[in-house]
Amino acid sequence: MSKSDAQARAEDVARAAYGKLIAMLASKTGDIIAAEDALADAFVAALKTWPERGIPDKPEAWLLTVAKNRRIDQARKDARLVITDEANDMADAQAIEPEEAQLDDRLKLLFVCAHPALDEGIRTPLMLQTVLGLEADQIAKAFLVSPSAMAQRLVRAKKKIKSAGIPFVVPEPEAYPERMIAVLEAVYGAYSVDWLEGDGDLSHEAYFLSNILAELAPDNPEALGLTALIGFIEARREARLSQGVLVPVPEQDVDLWDTQLIEHSASLLTQASLKRTPQSVPGRFQLEAAIQSVHAARSVTGQTDWRALSQLYAGLMHAYPSIGGAVSRAAVVAEDAGPAEGLRMLDVIEFDGLNTYQPFHAVRAHCLAALGQTADAAEAYAQALSLCMDRPSRLWLEKKIEGLRKKMS
Repeated sequence: MSKSDAQARAEDVARAAYGKLIAMLASKTGDIIAAEDALADAFVAALKTWPERGIPDKPEAWLLTVAKNRRIDQARKDARLVITDEANDMADAQAIEPEEAQLDDRLKLLFVCAHPALDEGIRTPLMLQTVLGLEADQIAKAFLVSPSAMAQRLVRAKKKIKSAGIPFVVPEPEAYPERMIAVLEAVYGAYSVDWLEGDGDLSHEAYFLSNILAELAPDNPEALGLTALIGFIEARREARLSQGVLVPVPEQDVDLWDTQLIEHSASLLTQASLKRTPQSVPGRFQLEAAIQSVHAARSVTGQTDWRALSQLYAGLMHAYPSIGGAVSRAAVVAEDAGPAEGLRMLDVIEFDGLNTYQPFHAVRAHCLAALGQTADAAEAYAQALSLCMDRPSRLWLEKKIEGLRKKMS
């Protein structure tokens, strides 16, 4: 086996199992940094060993064993990791811990990262990195900070977990409400990062964890709401791209949607509504799931209820205002009340960073094109393209610009 093949396989395992392995390594000691260092050394060892001896039958077990050996060596203050034939044979023979133990360790680490002793602003980024395997620069982009600043914050949080002796346990149910929202935010963040352009490993893992959290807290409407939200989006997986180009939801082929998953998600959303008190406001994930359920209804009705979407976005912005919600609201209002009204709503958005927010320019371009202002629309699409970070969206924007230029020629 070539070194490049070994590296590719190690990278595959890293994407699929990083969070599980970190959780298993850190759950006993509470030292996330040491666990990350040990696992990094195990990956280096894999790149040296696998090209010569072949990939083990159970690569996750191999990495876990070598990482544990590295951690033992560290405890003995031996800076050098020695991989003997005996260690390799033991690693190849050892089965990775049972799935129930893996899951328990991951849940423990999720709730550790959501502990009240940690700063609220670092909880979700910490979960995204330690449990779900995102790099600091990926997380930094999502939180609009520099990679170096995010990396420093993450290191400080990990050190605090160890120094404060935060226990690696799944809390009692009465503590769920206080800590669950940060856990849910991290799971949704991981799903969103991987959804459009990733290989699917992370988004599938996030959906799996959302289902486990819903089972863990069946009376928590937001846990149910998140699982419903991801389920509605996941149901459209096969329709989201066409030859690598983004296909907006209203233009997707509904025959490619997973109707069983849509029905399951709708059932979860109904359950969530029944768990709320009559006076309570639906949580953000429930409202966003309701928005996705309206889109999903097109598979039955054949049309999109833009008025319902407009009303739901109004409710979302009233209770949970955000730049994304404001731009999305303007987009659905443009479909419901006309492009001029959509432009008016875009003009009154007051969030910071609006001019560098790519969807703002894309929605503005759509409205301008609908009003026949072709040159201005092309310019707005070009601005959106300059800010676009993912290939499917870039290709879609390029097609829009090309179509408008043909009109102008």
